[in-house]
Amino acid sequence: MLLYVVSAILLTIAFLMFSMAMSHKSLLNGDVEQEMLRRLDALSPSAKGRWGRMSAAQMLHHVAEALRMATGDLRIPARSGPLRMFPLKQLIVFILPFPKSAPTAPALLARDEPHFESQRAAVRELLGAFPRRKIAAWPDHPAFGALNRDQWGVLAWKHIDHHFRQFGV
Repeated sequence: MLLYVVSAILLTIAFLMFSMAMSHKSLLNGDVEQEMLRRLDALSPSAKGRWGRMSAAQMLHHVAEALRMATGDLRIPARSGPLRMFPLKQLIVFILPFPKSAPTAPALLARDEPHFESQRAAVRELLGAFPRRKIAAWPDHPAFGALNRDQWGVLAWKHIDHHFRQFGV
């Protein structure tokens, strides 16, 4: 009986998360892509982050590297941990906001001060290419593990939105 109740609860949680995921913004949506491009254009090189230590140019470098990671163009070593498990992975990808100043993979961080306009151009190109990529098997996320195309679309939007809000755009 207990197994039945636990299974029913988990199924209900999965259904609710699926429902939320279907209504969540995604970088795979053309309107969302245009919104992100407008926000990118509104970003100033002198913008100061509301939290964290990155400059605007370093943030753009970080976002570009994260998009390359999402498409498999940049390989990041996997980390084990509870973020790969249901329902924690789904909660973070679809429901909970990203925490401010959360740790990230060192490979996604700029080591110096990149050129702002070249980073903006790279992000613009990657934002445009992301929804059009035909990827047979999307790569695993280093912290969250296996993600499908739709999950990557939501996570990519959520990540970029987090950093754009960090810099006030």
